Amino acid sequence: MIYIIITSYKDLGITKAVNSFLSQDIKEKYKIIVSDPFPETQEIIKKQFPNSFGKQVEFFLDPGEGKSYALNVILEQIYSQNTNDIIILTDGDVYVSKNSISAIMKAFEDKKLGCVTGKPVPLDSKKNMFGYWSHVVFSGIDKVREKLSDEGKFFECSGYLFAIRNGILQGFPLETSEDSIIPYLFWQKGYKIKYVPNAEVYVLNNYTWKSWLKQKIRNIKGHENLSLLVRDMPRTKSFWNEIKFGLLFALTYPKSIKEIFFTFTLFIARLYIYIKAFYDIKLKKKTYKDAFR
Repeated sequence: MIYIIITSYKDLGITKAVNSFLSQDIKEKYKIIVSDPFPETQEIIKKQFPNSFGKQVEFFLDPGEGKSYALNVILEQIYSQNTNDIIILTDGDVYVSKNSISAIMKAFEDKKLGCVTGKPVPLDSKKNMFGYWSHVVFSGIDKVREKLSDEGKFFECSGYLFAIRNGILQGFPLETSEDSIIPYLFWQKGYKIKYVPNAEVYVLNNYTWKSWLKQKIRNIKGHENLSLLVRDMPRTKSFWNEIKFGLLFALTYPKSIKEIFFTFTLFIARLYIYIKAFYDIKLKKKTYKDAFR
């Protein structure tokens, strides 16, 4: 059995997200669960997929306590001791490649595998600054995940698309992001993590300075909480790892004067968000809190 959990927040692209799974040739029995705090989303799903709703597609009314809270409730409901059951986690504002399910399921033929993560592909244009930033960051993370996966080392998954075995976890802590803590919990139990770049997930970030700042600072706070929750977890996302693994890559990425300028503005922006995040954490005591937006 495959459970596909799509967490949404009244996302306009939810029908495209659902259809990107329904249109695939899935051999196994599967169920798509759309989680959203707005009842209107249920009506959209019913209207757009009348033949699938109640069969392959179900709706879960998110209690509104945050994404991680909703995921914990769903994971508890679908938990079984059958480790051949696979749970796929993704978002309502992205969509996946046509071969994503088959690529993920092929990877799970390795019974020692606990987590599989796909490859986020930005749809933003490189011609604007935020779009270019997305391409640099996504490409850099892609290289790091591929390297660590090939070496059999620990790495964090992508919240845009990753999958886990059922029967291992019934929940996870709310104090940090699910794509960070869940892979560690599997790793701690002796399971491997694998990066499957053939399973692509397409992301339109469409950032403004305000939205970029809010998301990135929240992300940093979530990762800093990991140090309090699990002190022995190998950190793959940190300020020093960005310098270690990302600096040279980012410097060699630009192909024009405009892109060189965008790269140096990215350096300044990344430094700023780390300063702001640590200022909030250390001085203002504002830490990570579970929320969808």
